[in-house]
Amino acid sequence: MKFESQLLKGVAPVVVLEILSRGPMYGYELSQAIEQRSGSVLTLGKGTLYPLLYNLEAKKLVKAKWETSDSGRKRRYYSITGKGKEQLTGQKQQLRELSEGLRLVFEWTAA
Repeated sequence: MKFESQLLKGVAPVVVLEILSRGPMYGYELSQAIEQRSGSVLTLGKGTLYPLLYNLEAKKLVKAKWETSDSGRKRRYYSITGKGKEQLTGQKQQLRELSEGLRLVFEWTAA
């Protein structure tokens, strides 16, 4: 199921920070990790992912650096910053509370 873009926009920064908290990645690799970890529920195309990464970088939540692979290809690797980790912790707590509130409203049973 594909989510409405506005719904995904709210959660996408947290998802990116969470994936990057596991280690640095370049854009395509990050996109694939998000799709894989979410069971293909969440997908971020280039038109969404790169502006989001630039925005997170401007806020100093992620940092980027160019690296050359063994094949000679240059890739921009993104990693989470200390400020990004703090932001992630707070946002994850908010998402837990939101999830619990939705569970109560919709009367979903806890899994």
